[in-house]
Amino acid sequence: MSEGRHAWIDASAGIAGDMLLGALLDAGASEQAVRAAIDAVAGDAVRVRTHEVRRAGLRALKVDIDLLDPDPPERHWHEIRDLLTEPTARAVFGRLAEAEARVHGITPDEVHFHEVGALDAIADVVGCCAALADLGITAVSASPVALGAGTVRAGHGRLPVPAPAVAELSRGWQVAAGGDGELATPTGMALLRTFAQVCEPLPAMRLESVGAGAGSRDPAGRANIVRVLVGAKTPGPGEALILLEANVDDLDPRLWPGVLSGLLDLGAADAWLTPILMKKGRPAHTLSVLCRADLAAAARDRIFRDTSTLGIRHSERGRVALDREFVEVSVGEGRVRVKVGSRDGVVVQVMPEFEDVAALAREQGRPERVVLHEALAAAYDAASRSPMI
Repeated sequence: MSEGRHAWIDASAGIAGDMLLGALLDAGASEQAVRAAIDAVAGDAVRVRTHEVRRAGLRALKVDIDLLDPDPPERHWHEIRDLLTEPTARAVFGRLAEAEARVHGITPDEVHFHEVGALDAIADVVGCCAALADLGITAVSASPVALGAGTVRAGHGRLPVPAPAVAELSRGWQVAAGGDGELATPTGMALLRTFAQVCEPLPAMRLESVGAGAGSRDPAGRANIVRVLVGAKTPGPGEALILLEANVDDLDPRLWPGVLSGLLDLGAADAWLTPILMKKGRPAHTLSVLCRADLAAAARDRIFRDTSTLGIRHSERGRVALDREFVEVSVGEGRVRVKVGSRDGVVVQVMPEFEDVAALAREQGRPERVVLHEALAAAYDAASRSPMI
């Protein structure tokens, strides 16, 4: 996949699987690649058709999944899991299974899908995953989602909007009603939450393509479409990173150094603890992790694995950093690495690596403060003779 290609999903009018698939195809994804991926899972049971339509006067691409089996069976999660080999598609249905299980008070393997278990929904999920890969997308963000209002008829009877599974899948995301009727489906919401790392307004990017996918209805006064904007993200001064945060009040403090080291070894740009007071005056820590967007999912998994937190906040942050390199300086008979920070070719900061200082102090049997002072002097002397000054 090409590096740095970003997709922003505009779900301000709602989201459904077929609408997102239409938007991705309209943005330039290969219809042949999408059909091949769907055929590999569904075989001859479905047929994919696309055509242009108008929604509130706007052109959009409508995707129709025709079921060639007039009575497709209901499927349990474990049956769908066996059908899916692509990891992202499996992750989407895994989210759906977990949401339905929580709503109905059962285990995910007991979930049998009514609306989302049919072959057309499987085709939507597989097709969207194939389209995203074909476009070469490396990061996805999305707008707040319009969920709708009123009621909708489902397999268990009439349900309030947002439907319980949609509400469960929306936890942690910014949402609004946005209009009457069901505007977000479980499949659409599961796709968005699996694909998108951040809920944000349209980010700065060099825009390459725009796709619009249409829903089945054409209500008056509102364009029933999902849009996808694809381009190379152009951060402001500095780089765009993800900040993950979790409040923890019940972890053995002896475990924190290993937690922080593990996150840094994973590739996080920084990881730190902040002492806080929680409700009822309970002492705790906020764990903060700064990382690239492509590492955010792995960092979240590591936090859930290594700490006792039940939830993680995330937000996008900008960072301006000095250019950094390491050089070695002589301190007595030993060597110490020094981190050199520069901006526009001019050295701004020099700092000896304290682990090297401590190791040399132990080796020479001298105080750490003395060795640190000598290392700083040697570092500044080296910097003063640097061609970057």
